[in-house]
Amino acid sequence: MDETVFRWQELPEAERFACWRDMACDSHAPNVVDSEQTDDFRATLRVLGLGPVSVFALTYPALRSDRTPRLIRRSDPELYNLTFHQRGRACAVHAGREIQLGAGDLMLSSTSLPLRTRMGTEHEPVTMMEVLFPQSMLPLPRGAADRLLTLPFSGQAGLGALLAQFLTRLTTESAACGPADAGRLGVVTLDLTAALLAHHLDDTTPPEAHPEALATRIHSYVRQHLGDPGLTPRRIAAAHHISLRTLHRVFERQGATVTAWIRQQRLDGVRRDLTNPALAARPIHAVAAAWGFPRAADFTRVFRATYGMPPSEYRHLGMGPGRRGPRP
Repeated sequence: MDETVFRWQELPEAERFACWRDMACDSHAPNVVDSEQTDDFRATLRVLGLGPVSVFALTYPALRSDRTPRLIRRSDPELYNLTFHQRGRACAVHAGREIQLGAGDLMLSSTSLPLRTRMGTEHEPVTMMEVLFPQSMLPLPRGAADRLLTLPFSGQAGLGALLAQFLTRLTTESAACGPADAGRLGVVTLDLTAALLAHHLDDTTPPEAHPEALATRIHSYVRQHLGDPGLTPRRIAAAHHISLRTLHRVFERQGATVTAWIRQQRLDGVRRDLTNPALAARPIHAVAAAWGFPRAADFTRVFRATYGMPPSEYRHLGMGPGRRGPRP
C-alpha cells in the first residue's frame, strides 16, 4: 500500500509549516494556507493511496485555508472530499452555505467550488480524516452529490458511524495491508462513501417538489446580487444546486424568462433611485452601475425601450414639482 507520512519532529522548526502546507496542497488541491503558529507548527499527515482513492489522517494547530476562484481556474482535479472531524472545531463556507463542525461530524466538499475554512483554536488543535476521490467515480447521477455539499452528516450513527469506524481502523491497521490490498480497500472506501451520500440524497426532497419555496429562495438570492454584472442563470442554478432546466421552469410558471426578470428588477431599482431626492447628485451612470448595468450606452438603450424616454428625462420628471415621477 502506498503510504506517505509527515512528522513534524523530524524537521527544524522554521521548515515545519511550509513543508506540511506543501505536502497537504500537493496531496489535495492548491489552497492558500496560513497559521498564527508557524514558528512552532506541530502537525502530522498520513496519506494512504488506494488507487484513485486517497485516505488522509491529519492533526494540526489552528489554521486558515482558502481555495479561491483563481486557484480553481488555474487547476481543478475535480475531486470530492469527505471529511470526518474527530477532534476540534471548524467553520467552513462552501457552495453558498456556512457550517460549524465539531467532533463526530462529516462534511462533503468539492475542489470545483471555492472553499474557505477556519480550523481549530489557539488551545485546541484539530484531528480529522478525509476521503478524496474523483467526482466521476461516484456511482451516483452526475452532480447529484452537489446537493449535499456543506451539509453536516453524523459520524456517530448509521452509515456515517460505519464509514467513520472503517476509516479509523483502516488508518490504524494499514501496516498489515499489502500492495495488492490497496485497490480493493479503495473500492470498499468508495462504496461506503457512496452509500452514505445516497442515503442522505434519499432524505432530501428534490427542488421541483416545492416550486414556490424554491422560487422564493431564488428571488431573494437574485435581489441580493442585482448589482453584480456577472449574475447569470448558470450561476443562479449552481448556487441553488439545480439544473438550468429546473431554473427556467421556475420562471416559466411566472410567465417570464430568467434574464427578463433580472433585467426588470434592476430597472425597477434604477427607477427608484433616479427619483430619490437623496441621490439627486449621483450621476446616472453610477446609479445604473450600482444595479448591474456597467455599460452606460446599453443601459440607456434598455431604459428608453422599457419606459419610452431616456433616464435623464425620467429623473427630471421625477424630481419636478410634486415629485410624483412618470408612470412606468
